[in-house]
Amino acid sequence: MLRDKFGREIHDLRISVTDRCNFSCVYCKSADPKNYFPHRDLLTWEEFLRLSRVLAGLGIRKIRVTGGEPLLREGVVDFIARLRQIDGLEDVALTTNGYLLPEMARELARAGAPRVTVSLDSTNPEKFARITRTPRSYEKVMAGIDAALEAGLRPVKVNIVLVRGFNDDEIVEFACLARRRDIVVRFIEFMPLDADHAWKRELVVTAKEIVDAIHPVFPLEEIPRHSASETALRYRFADGQGEVGIVAPVSIPFCGQCSRLRVTADGKLRTCLFSLREHDVRPLVRNGATDGDLAAFMKEAVSQKERSHRINEPDFVQPSRTMVYIGG
Repeated sequence: MLRDKFGREIHDLRISVTDRCNFSCVYCKSADPKNYFPHRDLLTWEEFLRLSRVLAGLGIRKIRVTGGEPLLREGVVDFIARLRQIDGLEDVALTTNGYLLPEMARELARAGAPRVTVSLDSTNPEKFARITRTPRSYEKVMAGIDAALEAGLRPVKVNIVLVRGFNDDEIVEFACLARRRDIVVRFIEFMPLDADHAWKRELVVTAKEIVDAIHPVFPLEEIPRHSASETALRYRFADGQGEVGIVAPVSIPFCGQCSRLRVTADGKLRTCLFSLREHDVRPLVRNGATDGDLAAFMKEAVSQKERSHRINEPDFVQPSRTMVYIGG
């Protein structure tokens, strides 16, 4: 098992397969974004698979495929099918904005993707268009959620990034969505990763506020954690189906139990979402490095994993990459 200098076991990997996205969400991407990485700079599917095999050999047990929007990259369904064949991997999942799910959910199910997470930051079509800066997309995403359920991609999780004054008036409505469709709705505290640098602490809707909004309407019962590294606080409804999760990196940091590594689309290994330093693995995979060389590189990178994200420290520095270039 990979273990960092603070004793944390590293068993989760997030792979961003593309920096391209068909949305421009306000908390992720600038309205006037940078150019995308040239295709030649992105790791190939074979390169991603090789890194995945090496890391599985070092103890990685879960891989989540992200972007950008991963379903935009041709070949992603076959990639997921091939990930499922890697010895040692116990879980392969996908995070998507849901826009292409109506057409691709059944393909993903056949490829062996057991579950999917969809980003949905408003239940109001007009507000959703303002958040994503993409018109007429709400109906497609909702159809994608239904298509995922029909294809058997369970549990379906729906992620909501809450921003005060923007969509925090919809907390109870999202709880209703969880109950109506028997899905997992997860609220995520707004983090300083936006391209426009509009993040302020006052815009963060905390975990306590979320529970306080839902509990009087739909009483909640806390679900015990499956493992110490689980990032979400989980709640079931006392009187119905569905589940609520809260990911609270600002108000309740979980850095002490972090089990994650990230590989960006252009081959940078990141040991924290807020890393200021990246470990460039692309030259190794393209210049004759052996699997042993790659394993040694990964172990050295993990040994330098940060103690915490430092969001709550006075000297916090926002990383230069925004969410779309890191991977969700």
